[in-house]
Amino acid sequence: MEFPRAAGMLLHPTSFPGRYGIGELGNAAHKFVDYLVASGLKLWQVLPLGPTGYGDSPYQSFSAFAGNPLLISSERLAEDGWLDPADLEIAPHFPEDRVDFGPVIAWKQDLLRRAYQYFKERATAGDREALGDFVVQNHAWLDDYALFMALKYHHGGAVWNTWEPSIAHHEAAARRTWAFKLQDVVATHQFLQWQFYRQWTQLKDYANSQGIQIVGDIPIFVAYDSADVWARPDLFYLDPDGQPLFVAGVPPDYFSTTGQLWGNPLYRWDRLRADGYEWWVQRFRQIFTVVDIVRIDHFRGFEAYWEVPAGMPTAEVGRWVKGPGSELFTALRDRLGELPILAEDLGVITPEVEALRDAFGFPGMRILQFAFSTDATDRFLPHNYVSNTVVYTGSHDNDTVLGWYEKAPTAEQDYARRYLNSNGYDISWAMARCAIASVANQAIIPLQDYLGLGSAVRMNTPAVAGGNWGWRYREADLSPDLSARILDLVNTFGR
Repeated sequence: MEFPRAAGMLLHPTSFPGRYGIGELGNAAHKFVDYLVASGLKLWQVLPLGPTGYGDSPYQSFSAFAGNPLLISSERLAEDGWLDPADLEIAPHFPEDRVDFGPVIAWKQDLLRRAYQYFKERATAGDREALGDFVVQNHAWLDDYALFMALKYHHGGAVWNTWEPSIAHHEAAARRTWAFKLQDVVATHQFLQWQFYRQWTQLKDYANSQGIQIVGDIPIFVAYDSADVWARPDLFYLDPDGQPLFVAGVPPDYFSTTGQLWGNPLYRWDRLRADGYEWWVQRFRQIFTVVDIVRIDHFRGFEAYWEVPAGMPTAEVGRWVKGPGSELFTALRDRLGELPILAEDLGVITPEVEALRDAFGFPGMRILQFAFSTDATDRFLPHNYVSNTVVYTGSHDNDTVLGWYEKAPTAEQDYARRYLNSNGYDISWAMARCAIASVANQAIIPLQDYLGLGSAVRMNTPAVAGGNWGWRYREADLSPDLSARILDLVNTFGR
């Protein structure tokens, strides 16, 4: 589908300010929505919202359906009676400008467990009924997720294929035994998902009431160490011991000279096809209750994906294998109706990928940082866009504009200055202005680029395992002057 002309901001909720070490779905989140409205922006793009696993990456989640409990607002738990104010007063002194994940996770998990204990002691009959209704309505994914997380806690965080064979193989009798044995921990995770979805729904409803649509992100692949793979190993290429036979990645490209070895298990598309792609229907149905528009990460993998034999040290050795193509999206459209989807069509894009994207009217992506390395025919330059496009100065995987410009070859810097009609000063704003002025229906700018910040605040460096996903802004960064400047751009270019 083609979307109306609009501008937006890319910011993950972990980046909100606050004293509890990580962004939360409380007052700061609602103030951020107010700031978008004051700035004339209509889109707020987030990264995947699931509970993070390896490397704290939103793209390596313990579940394709669950929400990240670390985002639950501590203050709103206290307002609801599930924490005492004294529990918050003893919060450690966390860094203001970044998430120090290790200490934050340890403190926040203890706080969240305490919240469930308060719930057990204080909940009214109405509270218990509301939680019970949530558990029943979401049992298709919540039962396995809550037990999976309880089992991981019991096993000291170990990967599921190292557990006792009967439960590692998801046997029904073993699930019943362990669910009884770990019932309090299972119930804790059910409670936390209820709280996450309550708070997120309140925030989304508020954003929608103010004219803001939320753009979500659905990774094509799921993490190996996840409730999804543990519960449905038949849907993935695994050996009898549960080890991946092949893993996902991409061959060498402009992000990495050795490719990107993601390590996710690959789907058995033949088995998914057999029941009409029901697992994918449920996945999209769930995310469309959470966000308004979905960006599909690595869209090209639905046409063909890069298959790397398990055990390879890099993604250089592999082969392209055909994906489900239009059959999957036809099934989704038949079951769910119109699909408000953005296609992340970066990387090795073939005519077949473009045909799949265009057959369903999905906007493709353009990254301005990629535009200045060749000549005027480059597809990332705005004069080559079609309107059914979403343009970014950079994505979560890119450096900031300022960081990119400072490291770019001299020829790219020169071309960028000439194209943007800039002397290089305030290059981030010149790039943002170019994106918002373009014919692309949607222009989404990371907050770091609106602020003109350098490489130290980039969100992620692909193929680098540590030090990612941690940037947080300070409350004073969202100044009235910046808001007025953004609003002027939005009004000038009819967004």
